[in-house]
Amino acid sequence: MRGAPFSMNVLRPRNAPEALRAFSKNPKLTPLAGGTDFMVAWNAGQLQNRVVLDLSRLKEWKKIQKTKEGIRIGSLVTHRRIQEHPVVRSMFPLLVRACAEVGGWQIQNRGTLGGNIANASPAGDTFPPLSVYEGMVNVLSPRGRKRVPFHQVFAGVKKTTLQPGELIESIEIPYLKNRPHHQMFRKVGTRAAQAISKTVAAGLLWLKKDKTVQELRFALGSMAPTARRLKSVESFCLGKRMTPEVVDRACELLVQDVSPIDDIRSTREYRLRVSQNLLRSFLNG
Repeated sequence: MRGAPFSMNVLRPRNAPEALRAFSKNPKLTPLAGGTDFMVAWNAGQLQNRVVLDLSRLKEWKKIQKTKEGIRIGSLVTHRRIQEHPVVRSMFPLLVRACAEVGGWQIQNRGTLGGNIANASPAGDTFPPLSVYEGMVNVLSPRGRKRVPFHQVFAGVKKTTLQPGELIESIEIPYLKNRPHHQMFRKVGTRAAQAISKTVAAGLLWLKKDKTVQELRFALGSMAPTARRLKSVESFCLGKRMTPEVVDRACELLVQDVSPIDDIRSTREYRLRVSQNLLRSFLNG
């Protein structure tokens, strides 16, 4: 059964204070950003009789702004605009590449970064880059603003730690202090485009002059209920040269940080093997 539009009550606040007031009065409102996931559920008849909070008129949440510390991306900025922004393209290429992998052009033109985060899919393409860039999520409520480390926004599959009445205002990404020696984004899916990932990875690696690891950041999506940084792998590699033995051990440690499952898209064994291969390729430079 398709959704019945007349069963919905749509609220269209003109600015953030109006949106927060409406949400505080009715925390069961369904926020609507780009609507790419919303429309799938609506078309399947799963969103009947909802009160919808349409955020599309909040122009201040559609901006990308440079700050002294980094870049601030409004929650309603689309994947296409992120790809086109010169500072983001220059400073955060992994996020740009991830946005280029989100569905087709229609989805990229409608889907928003904030909506992507609020949807909390384990397979979110932008999540590994936001993880290794150590982004912060700015959350607004009638109680004020709070900054939440990116990983702390997620509570599980399709679940966030956002409280009733809280909305994602923007995402801040700090500039990297030094250019990494190696960086990588890679999505593995059934098709070359418009596919939900079997595994998706992002990595940043800094080396000292003696070729030992100064810092490693590596994250995987579709490998656990939420995107995961490989903390065991990162800690093990610190201060070491990437010899074949070290790389082999790092790949073995990957299983300590993720918990993939068998599902209709792939098997646990395949996900682990491919993710280990991606990590191996990245560490070998």
